[in-house]
Amino acid sequence: MCIPKAAPMLLTRNLLYTGVTRARELLIIVSDIRTTNYMIQNVDSKKRNTGLKFKLNSSFGASSL
Repeated sequence: MCIPKAAPMLLTRNLLYTGVTRARELLIIVSDIRTTNYMIQNVDSKKRNTGLKFKLNSSFGASSL
């Protein structure tokens, strides 16, 4: 798993957890130790405004979502 230096909003614990738990047999993390530690400590979770509900309603005409 390669973790480049990126915007702090992208370096979340959830992203690191996802990468670690998807490894099947071996996990190698290539990263700066400070970046990895930041991700471990970053528990901020942002609300995602994806518009998924709107898109599904528009596509399928369903109002039950």
